[in-house]
Amino acid sequence: MNFIKFFILNGLLLFFMSCGGEKDPAKMFSLQLEKNGKSYIATDTIRPLLKNKKELAVEGLTFTLAGKELESVDEGWILNAEKLGVQKLTAHFLSDGKPLEVTRDIKILAPANPQLYTYTIVNEFPHDITSFTQGLEFYRDTLYESTGSGGGAKSYVRKINYRTGEVLQQVNLEPQYFGEGITLIKDRLYQLTWQHNVGFIYDASSLERLDKFQYGKSREGWGLCNDGKHLYKSDGTERIWLLNPETLTEEDHIQIVTNKSIFNKANELEYVNGKIYANVWQKESMMIIDANSGAIEGVVNLGGLREKVAQHPKLDVLNGIAYHPERKTFFITGKNWDKLFEITLQKKE
Repeated sequence: MNFIKFFILNGLLLFFMSCGGEKDPAKMFSLQLEKNGKSYIATDTIRPLLKNKKELAVEGLTFTLAGKELESVDEGWILNAEKLGVQKLTAHFLSDGKPLEVTRDIKILAPANPQLYTYTIVNEFPHDITSFTQGLEFYRDTLYESTGSGGGAKSYVRKINYRTGEVLQQVNLEPQYFGEGITLIKDRLYQLTWQHNVGFIYDASSLERLDKFQYGKSREGWGLCNDGKHLYKSDGTERIWLLNPETLTEEDHIQIVTNKSIFNKANELEYVNGKIYANVWQKESMMIIDANSGAIEGVVNLGGLREKVAQHPKLDVLNGIAYHPERKTFFITGKNWDKLFEITLQKKE
């Protein structure tokens, strides 16, 4: 008797599970795209096909991209994407009076090639040759620098007179931390560490450590900058995260994208007039990224700077970007470089 009950109960369970499966829109509908859905640009008009496996009635079909409804035209639906990279395309419709959704990923690339830039050296200043530079930023004409613990040296954050190279103040990190990018906003200095999933907050004047914070959705700590409202954080992936400076939670992100691919080499960051300037990890170049869309609009060739510094066994890669708003120039250095270069940028003809 118990044996029969076992089979009856299991049969009923399988029946209800199969009924539930048939009601799953993913099993009844799917989205197909032109070009096999490989990639599009932000202004493309797409013609998605809602494949109806059961030939069920469909009404009120609309589409959203990253939650924003797409405009319908005779030729299809206009993407008009505000953010680039891999985004969610969702079909919304009614079938048998029930609202359903079907979603798939769509890759959206930048509409144009990046503009090429070169540079002109305006000044050269002394830089501590032992500094394994990770973060660099001006705040009220004082240069702040964060370093990693390269070559056996400790990680620290310091204030510098950039004209003379004099260290005005310095705070060392505990030995277990590898210091990374910094940024300053509202008299607070924020500093990342690399792989310990923690950042620190200091008083900008005294360098007294006030607090620390944990990373949430972002992976590692690489570069950091701000627009006065949000912190922008790179983490070694294709994403740059927008953090709330009060809660330090990752509220949003952009993806770094060219007209050909998604890019994941952004390291040290600097925000200037709606653009994020990011050095390319392990390269003598800098990207100019639109802070809203993630499009790489420019690439700066910084080749030749490393050859102008003292050549020694611990010399490492270019790293460190600071913008001086009054002088309207960029300051560039590298890991264990003995010089800090003040430069201007020019479009390459």
